[in-house]
Amino acid sequence: MTNKMTFKVNASRVDAHGSTLSCKDAGLVIDTDLQGRKDAFNPAELLMGALAACIIKGIERVTPILKFDLQGLEVEIHGVRQDAPPKMESMEYSIKVKTSESDQRLALLHDNVRKFGTVYNTIAPGTELTGTLTRAD
Repeated sequence: MTNKMTFKVNASRVDAHGSTLSCKDAGLVIDTDLQGRKDAFNPAELLMGALAACIIKGIERVTPILKFDLQGLEVEIHGVRQDAPPKMESMEYSIKVKTSESDQRLALLHDNVRKFGTVYNTIAPGTELTGTLTRAD
């Protein structure tokens, strides 16, 4: 028998310009305005944000196990949406890690990101998902 985690979020329309998203004790204003808005994440950006959070959380989870010297971390994601049918066609990520670890250990960390990320492994089959993990300057 496998253990399964469950998650729940709630979304509510505020008006034609936006909605709110909540879970646990957290909340976000989300961009559901047909014209778009600059002060909130739209659905595609939320998806890319979920991927970034998954990458960071996965690295946080594995660094103690690998005894990996993690001093800092940044993730940047670029996405391309196609119109017909509407979907995220591709996402490209760049992970920059501040560390004194070897290139071989950086490659091991990247392998762990690709193998064990829940959101990563949900997105990868339906989207061209590519990226790099490099040492930060």
